Amino acid sequence: MLAAVGLVAGIVLVLAAGAGLWLWYRVHPAGPVAPAGPVTPGFGAAAGPGTPSGGVSSPGGGGGGSQLARRDGLAAAPMPSAAPAAALPSVLSTRDPGVIVLPAPSAKGPVGIPSGFPHTPEGALAQLAAVDVDVLGVTTLDHAREVIGSWAAPGGPSGQSWSAVKALAAFHSAAGLSGGASPGLAMRATPMMGLVKATDGPDWTVVCVDFELDATMATTARIAVADCQRMTWQADPVPGVDGGRWVIAAGAEPAQPPSIWPGTDAAVTAGYRNLRQG
Repeated sequence: MLAAVGLVAGIVLVLAAGAGLWLWYRVHPAGPVAPAGPVTPGFGAAAGPGTPSGGVSSPGGGGGGSQLARRDGLAAAPMPSAAPAAALPSVLSTRDPGVIVLPAPSAKGPVGIPSGFPHTPEGALAQLAAVDVDVLGVTTLDHAREVIGSWAAPGGPSGQSWSAVKALAAFHSAAGLSGGASPGLAMRATPMMGLVKATDGPDWTVVCVDFELDATMATTARIAVADCQRMTWQADPVPGVDGGRWVIAAGAEPAQPPSIWPGTDAAVTAGYRNLRQG
């Protein structure tokens, strides 16, 4: 996206509505909500040997403007589209989407987020999942700002521009909350599927995670949310993490993926693969 406003192509807002919850708030400035209909094939549908999910693989190289332009193009490449209703719980597929094994963390990084993932696309995917799980679980704006301040490279998203901060601000506003901790609100994000959209050399990749989000406010509702981010390897160690770490990279946030209920035919068609903890 040229100006990412949403954490994901679809993000959940939880509103008290009679006896239950009503979900759905779409923040997608890159274009209108996709109409109902079949899901367009995803990156995994054209699987190749370049990356764990069959995404676009570049050997990297080049410098300055050529490298930036190439990476901007990879990040901005359109993602598959799906109707908003595809994010709701649905019938599971019997098709095998394949598996990406997420490596385990070896350290605690800044703000207490798991880190120490290996210098691989799978490591970048695991790191993005860890960041999003933490931010969606805590839900407060102050915490989201603190996280991106510690987990973005120079030139990356800020505490004001990061899609997660904007999504949480919209969430709290619509729910009539203050942006801080609320004893009546609980969220839990579980990374279920993912893909590697693109790589450009060993130090840069675009990865996407599709989560099951359980939101409780008087009662519990479930929906899928998804996130894509550029990730870059920082070799400089930080306290508690030796040997470098993956962080959210500089540049505009990438085109966001469809939020599709994990395990459905629509999710498999979009190119998502099951995530398994290693």
